[in-house]
This record gives sequence, structure tokens and C-alpha cells, in this order.
Amino acid sequence: MKRTELVENIYKKGSFLCVGLDPDIKKIPQHLLGGAEHPVLAFNKAIIDATAPFCVAYKPNLAFYECLGAEGIDVLKKTVEHIRQNYPDQFIIADAKRGDIGNTAAMYARAFFEDMDFDAVTLAPYMGQDSVQPFLNYKDKWSIILALTSNPSASDFETVADAKGSPLYERVLRRSRHWGSPINTMYVVGATQAQALEQIRTIVPRHFLLVPGVGAQGGSLEEVAKYGMIDECGLLVNSSRGIIYASSGEDFAQAAAQAAEDLAKQMKQLLPKVFDTLFESEKNI
Repeated sequence: MKRTELVENIYKKGSFLCVGLDPDIKKIPQHLLGGAEHPVLAFNKAIIDATAPFCVAYKPNLAFYECLGAEGIDVLKKTVEHIRQNYPDQFIIADAKRGDIGNTAAMYARAFFEDMDFDAVTLAPYMGQDSVQPFLNYKDKWSIILALTSNPSASDFETVADAKGSPLYERVLRRSRHWGSPINTMYVVGATQAQALEQIRTIVPRHFLLVPGVGAQGGSLEEVAKYGMIDECGLLVNSSRGIIYASSGEDFAQAAAQAAEDLAKQMKQLLPKVFDTLFESEKNI
């Protein structure tokens, strides 16, 4: 998906919501377990059908499928197919956090972009440019590079400063921003690190940021928008548990739809001034 298409969909829906598809078979509603279709696939389809009007992206986390073995990979592929066939405007992210040497990375890129037809893959950059470049070689596909994550142990390495006082995540941003460009590279920045977004925006002012941690992890949507939003929005804010597990009963899909709609309404309130300014500039072209 091109950047222009992603931005257009954000305009159209007034939302920059990404729904994380992290289905734990031990947590999904029990009534799905006895059906003809794989329960995780049935769960995903229901969540997608309910939330698609309110989001612009989906992010399956590979761990929740790989733990099911070969049938989990089949469920993942069928989940992507369901989105492609029914909601072709959605941006689909493989939350895989891959990072390996060039020839291995090329095989991962082939798997995610050719075989499974994802738009983007999350990547760990710590083996350097040649571990990311094979993903960047695909036209209209995206590399989403880990920068500053939302987990408590991010401080073990990501925020450790060098002799000049620059934390490691800033050095990652400064080096990797030249590997690709704002049309094929995003960065992961956790919502629980929202105030760091102000400094991050001085380093990568035009790149999209994938922001997990709003909702169950306690991140503030308002702060993320305050420090991270640009004229083209430049944000995909992910919510997983807060949406897909909004209910554990037979009304789980309706509850997910309500949770997604509530979050999208908050997002819309954060967008108008940005969008009005941008639309005015486009009228003058």
C-alpha cells in the first residue's frame, strides 16, 4: 500500500486506529470452540467484520499463530485473505519483529510480502542495514523498525545513553532513517513513552509511527497525538486486548465494535485542525 492510500483512508474514516489481532485460544469465547471452522479464525473474522468501519489497519502478532503450529499459520493466512477480500482498504502489518542476516532476511521478506501478502513487517534493526534492506526492496511494502518500545525493560538497552548523551534508540533512528524513506519506513514508539515523541519528531519528522500501548498498557492517546501528530497524521495507534477482549461472552464482536468505535471517535476529535489545514493547502494547488 502506498503512503498516499494510507493517508487517504485516515482522512476518509477520521481514524488512525490499528486493531491488534492477538487471539489466545485460551481466552476467546467458549462457544466458538465447537464450531466447524477453526475457533481462532472464526474469532478473527468476527472481530474484523465488527471493527473494520472504525480502523485503518490490522496487526496480527505472529506469536499467537505460531504457537498453534502449522494450523496456526493456516489461520494467519486465511485471516489476511479475509481482510483482503472484504476490506481491501485496510493496511495489514505482520508483527513479527524479525531481524537476521541478509539472505535469511530475504526469505522472511518473501514469506511475508509474497506468500502471505502483508503490507508491512515489524523488524528489529540491531543487526544493521543488511538485515532490513531485503524488506525495503519490495515496492509499496513497509519496514516498521523498532525504536522505543513500551515494555518496562526497554530501559535495559534502548534508553542507555552514549558518551555524548544520546540514547540508543535515537542512534537507531538517525542511522536507519537513511536506509529507506517516509514512503516505505515506519518506526515503533510505545504510547507509554509519549513525551519522547517530541524529540523523536525532530529526528524523523515525516515518518509514520506505529504506536502500541494505548488501552491495556495505559498509554495516553491525547499525549501521543500532542507530541507525535503531523499534517498527514503520521500515526497508527494500536489497541489489541482493549478491543478484541472487550467481552468474553457471545456478544464479543459487538463489544469489540463498540470499543473500536469509542477509540475512533476520540481520534477524530484530535484530527480536524490538522486535516482542515491540509485540505486548505491542497485546494490551493
